[in-house]
Amino acid sequence: MAEVNWKKAIQPLLKKYKSKKHPLDYQNFYQLVVMVVLAAQDSDRHINKVVPPFFEAFPDMAALAKADEETLHTYLRGVRNFANKTRWLLAMANAIQHDHNLPTTLEALTALPGIGRKSANVILREMGLPAEGIIVDLHVVRVAPRLGIASGTDPKKLEKQLMEAIAPADWGEAGMAISFLGRETCRPTHPKCDECVMNTVCAFHRSSAGSKKKEKGKQKAKKK
Repeated sequence: MAEVNWKKAIQPLLKKYKSKKHPLDYQNFYQLVVMVVLAAQDSDRHINKVVPPFFEAFPDMAALAKADEETLHTYLRGVRNFANKTRWLLAMANAIQHDHNLPTTLEALTALPGIGRKSANVILREMGLPAEGIIVDLHVVRVAPRLGIASGTDPKKLEKQLMEAIAPADWGEAGMAISFLGRETCRPTHPKCDECVMNTVCAFHRSSAGSKKKEKGKQKAKKK
């Protein structure tokens, strides 16, 4: 099997999902940062339902900085790991104070409590800021090895492999595009391979297609 030129091969996927908004239904930079923190170990859909009353009470970082844990708990109690996330949000708000102070680099974002590389990469992508890495969420962890563009299950190692395989100019869109592929087409079970824009280079599809051909060949041989 010939080695895949991923810089070129990933272009149809990037074209399909270019600039498609993240599933978190944020309205501004502040909301995105808060929602990214809340969504860790929870679902985007759930966080979208939880936050409207929260943002009505705390419309910006300045308002959040004046809040206390007990008050935030009344809005966030249904969020997974809400106690820690409440502390992280308050620590962040007290450090930043105002929306215009929100950081715009990977290093500065990951220095904030509750924000790791994946979350920082999401924020940079959604805000149209220069990419310094590639988003590796649970969908990417599952789909990237299936495609054959990377191997393993460790997010940091996967991100490094993806950054080596994909051109830096495409880092900002690549991770989210693979994530959308996993959400919509490359499902954990019964993936829709026939309609996938990556099926000509996908290791999983090529191997499964080969297996099907071998099986058909065996069946024909038996009939003879």
